[in-house]
Amino acid sequence: MKKIAATLLLAVLGIMAASAQKFALVDMEYILRNVPQYEMASEQLNQLSQRWQREVENLGQEAETMYQSYLADKVFLTDDQAKAREQEIANKEKEATELRFRYFGPEGELYQKRQTLLRPVQDDVYNAIKKVAEERGYQAVFDRASSSEIIYASPRIDISNEVLAKLGFSN
Repeated sequence: MKKIAATLLLAVLGIMAASAQKFALVDMEYILRNVPQYEMASEQLNQLSQRWQREVENLGQEAETMYQSYLADKVFLTDDQAKAREQEIANKEKEATELRFRYFGPEGELYQKRQTLLRPVQDDVYNAIKKVAEERGYQAVFDRASSSEIIYASPRIDISNEVLAKLGFSN
């Protein structure tokens, strides 16, 4: 009987402790849209990405042009000439693939540039969220923009504008 009473008491205390926790929401998309440095960095990354994509596509187009030319001239080429042209085409295709990987690979230049430009802004936002959460006594802050599980949340627990104010931006 004492074990059952102790278990019930622990369960009730656990429920009371859980209900005493405070939660908040932020909308990271909203916050980042209202931070000019983030918007400028995003635009810069977009332009850079488009430029690099054009470079890669141009190399691929050169390889395609070389291949079409090879097909047209193939009947007039000796075996050695055909093999040399095939090797040139393969080299051009390989160059395009390597360039694509260098720019867009997992540790590519775009990734590194993104880290350089966006990471400081994201860190500032994180620190502002942390400060607001500590000041208001929140145990957890959830991002409503990245959570599809949140069907409804009261606007009273959304601290996005407070985070923007902490960053020095008001809306």
